[in-house]
Amino acid sequence: MTIREHCHIISRSLRMLYRLSRRYVWALTLGAAVTALLPYVPIYFSARLIDALTSGAGIRTLALYAGLTVGLTALLTLCKALLEAQTERGKLELDDAHEWQYAEKAMQLSYASVEDRQTALLAERIYTETRTGFNLFYFAGCLNRAVRCLVQVVASVSLTVSFFAVQAIPLWAKLAFAGGVVLTLAVNMFVSKRSTQLNNAYAAGCTQSNITLDRFFTYVSHYTTDKEIRLYGMTGPLSAFERRFYDDISAREAKCTLQCSALKLLSTGMEYLLRGGVYLLLIAGALQGGLSVGSIAQYVSSVMLLLTAAVGLVRVTQILALNDTYTKRYFSYFDIPNPMYQGTLSVEKRDDNDYQIEFRDVSFRYPNTETYALRHVSLKFKIGERLAVVGRNGSGKTTFIKLLCRLYDPTEGVILLNGVDIRKYRYDEYLSLFSVVFQDFRLFAYSLGQNVAAGANYDATRAETCLREAGFADRLSAMPKGLDTTLYQDYDPAGVEVSGGEAQKIALARALYKNAPFIVLDEPTAALDPVSEYEVYRKFSEISGGKTAVYISHRLASCRFCDKIAVFDTGRLVQRGTHEALLSQSALPYATLWHAQAQYYTDPL
Repeated sequence: MTIREHCHIISRSLRMLYRLSRRYVWALTLGAAVTALLPYVPIYFSARLIDALTSGAGIRTLALYAGLTVGLTALLTLCKALLEAQTERGKLELDDAHEWQYAEKAMQLSYASVEDRQTALLAERIYTETRTGFNLFYFAGCLNRAVRCLVQVVASVSLTVSFFAVQAIPLWAKLAFAGGVVLTLAVNMFVSKRSTQLNNAYAAGCTQSNITLDRFFTYVSHYTTDKEIRLYGMTGPLSAFERRFYDDISAREAKCTLQCSALKLLSTGMEYLLRGGVYLLLIAGALQGGLSVGSIAQYVSSVMLLLTAAVGLVRVTQILALNDTYTKRYFSYFDIPNPMYQGTLSVEKRDDNDYQIEFRDVSFRYPNTETYALRHVSLKFKIGERLAVVGRNGSGKTTFIKLLCRLYDPTEGVILLNGVDIRKYRYDEYLSLFSVVFQDFRLFAYSLGQNVAAGANYDATRAETCLREAGFADRLSAMPKGLDTTLYQDYDPAGVEVSGGEAQKIALARALYKNAPFIVLDEPTAALDPVSEYEVYRKFSEISGGKTAVYISHRLASCRFCDKIAVFDTGRLVQRGTHEALLSQSALPYATLWHAQAQYYTDPL
């Protein structure tokens, strides 16, 4: 990584910290400066006080120096305490803003990026690295240390520059002192660089283990997994699985710690050799009468602080440079673009909901794959129609819905809404046309009403009506707080657990609440028995009114009430028509699938 790249990353890190919490950056920086200056007040004024005492100065002079020492120290200590309090407040702001930044980025990604496993692994990795102390938050710690060390270097140099003007100390001794400082810094640079490399190698080697253990802990600690762990006697195997990863991490840590400790001995030895040399020089100068007692005290303390600060500044610079690798990866996640064209045309608001969708020779393959999930699909359907999409698993049914809802754009061909390419419409307005219940729909650990409305605020009357229409009336009346009842117990110990069938009805009510002109059910009832599934679809067919409804199911009996049926096979649209018409084509896929499923309900055991 070039110096220019390092500078860019550091500059961007500082800007991001400042954007997330201005209070934190200002309080952290000023607090570091005040903390760095604190020891120099007593060093300087104590030296003056000692010299005043030895020279026989009056009580007023002595009191002045003593008062300045105590007063300025107290003032700086008070400022430090106030700034530390502001830093803590800023840290809370920073943590909240940072967590929201992750969530916001996830919601801004294109759906292709969300489904991309590499993107998910990148997000997990940088999140783990953040929690273990790297990238942006490590930069914040380095910023604090860098400011403190820089202020200490400036202050120490200011108090020790007169040392080189002392006539009692020969030139060769001064040069030897300067050379010792340079040599000590060089040794510390080597030790710091090597130690940081060892620690980074250790952290990098443990990244996958940390991600695995994080998922493992989430799994075993969640209340929904307790039944399986107990009934299937999984405690022993799970503990052994966990121990294997912890043993690996512990062995890596022990090796890294031993190597770093050996390097630390080298740098510490050099530092104390230099300190010993400084004492000898000052003692020699004092014996020759070239240094006052107060000057000796000032130089001893200042030189020690200078050495510590200079070494610290070197180390923090090296650590920053190595942390830039993590920070660069961190920024790479937030730099992932959303290539979905957002469009500029407004979707026409029609009172009659007269919308027509057309797939015109559409082909599609998922990113980073060579196989087409859909090939040359051409299909039209308009408002008020009920379209069933059927086919074997992997035939392209869900991909068809993802393209319809513009979660993906076609690789070839075009999808039209009222004769206009859907990519030209404003993305958010186009999405508003669809109420979708996917097979892997998700309910959240919020109130029942918020789940139905998919938002914090909702119309209670409307939400209750939708739940009743979805067949949830009996369960709703049994809810302890009605629509305010919390689902699940993730955040609320009094939360209510709902069954799979009940959850599906809530998801259906959510689709109704949105009141979009297109309703799409993508096998949301696949876990139900065929009779229950048919009842759900029949009920939903009744309450969908004049809306366009698209049903996906691999069980064909549930789709008999639809106006049209589209049959997919290996990514192609191979049949379309009514149930009776398709069933009459005995040699084609629909009839084959129908009879294959029907035999399980007609053949005697």
